[in-house]
Amino acid sequence: MQEYAPLAKHSTMGLGGTARYLSIVSTKEEVLYTVNRAKSLGVSTIMIGEGSNIVWKDEGYSGMVIVNKIIGKNILSEDSKEVIVDIGAGENWDEVVAWTVEKKLRGIETLSLIPGTAGATPVQNVGAYGGEISKVLISLEAYDTNRQEFVTISGEDCGFGYRTSIFKTSDKGRYYITSIRLVLSKGRPVGPYYESVQKYFDNHYIEDIDVNALRLAVIDIRNGKLPDPKLIPNNGSFFANPIISNLQFNQLKLKYPDIKAWSAGADLTKVSGAWLIEQCGMRGIHDEQTGMSTWPGQALVLINEKAKSTADLLTFKQKIVDAVNAKFGINLVQEPELLP
Repeated sequence: MQEYAPLAKHSTMGLGGTARYLSIVSTKEEVLYTVNRAKSLGVSTIMIGEGSNIVWKDEGYSGMVIVNKIIGKNILSEDSKEVIVDIGAGENWDEVVAWTVEKKLRGIETLSLIPGTAGATPVQNVGAYGGEISKVLISLEAYDTNRQEFVTISGEDCGFGYRTSIFKTSDKGRYYITSIRLVLSKGRPVGPYYESVQKYFDNHYIEDIDVNALRLAVIDIRNGKLPDPKLIPNNGSFFANPIISNLQFNQLKLKYPDIKAWSAGADLTKVSGAWLIEQCGMRGIHDEQTGMSTWPGQALVLINEKAKSTADLLTFKQKIVDAVNAKFGINLVQEPELLP
């Protein structure tokens, strides 16, 4: 257990205050021990992974930060069509994807190169290039801080939606995920593929598509658009693509015929947040006041160039939110969680 630990080291944005206490856990037993230790100290607890989707407040955290390092990648069962795997919540997510692809298993290959841990994936129902964790998650195990015991939660009970779940909304902070259970398929991927992925295959004359080819395509596309958080401080996409009514979209399309969007079903349309930001002239800008910038290859990504505080980040974020709202009447929603 560390005392007065700098939280900037536990966020890929590299900002934030200090934690009164910080402990690293690698087993379920250590989770229980650490929670009880925090109780004896009279402080609250928060569990995190690699910090890729976290922004810490400047005032820090007066409680105990628990860093999840629980690992393990195991095949539980399989038949001629499917394989069920159990993954420790502290496993690096991309290493998990690589492991499944190596075994020629289909289901999460389009989620390649997403930063963070396996346990973080259900929290915001991570998705990319047509895939979502909700499509393959059977259940997860977690420590329930209300019942003070380990529980199993089915995928159906996770309340999955676009970039959300009960772990982000109604039960935020209640569960400390220790493992996830996925059902993956044997055999080759089945199209149609996401537009940019299909374009990649066409441009590179790739017709023999297996899970490895799909993973490599996604990695190449992401590397061309997104900065490595290990090298350049960022949280990945800082805003979710907004979902609006078809009525509002049709009104916008009359004024902006080139607006980029996709159907979100049930009279809803998902609009490209990056397109909205670009139309406001805010892609690739460098803000001297805050020390923040937007990434040239993907306007949804905010970069910490020389920001001194989380306040700087939030000031820059608000400039973008206000510009988009003023021009389009759409409110961008922040993806990374602001803690505590």
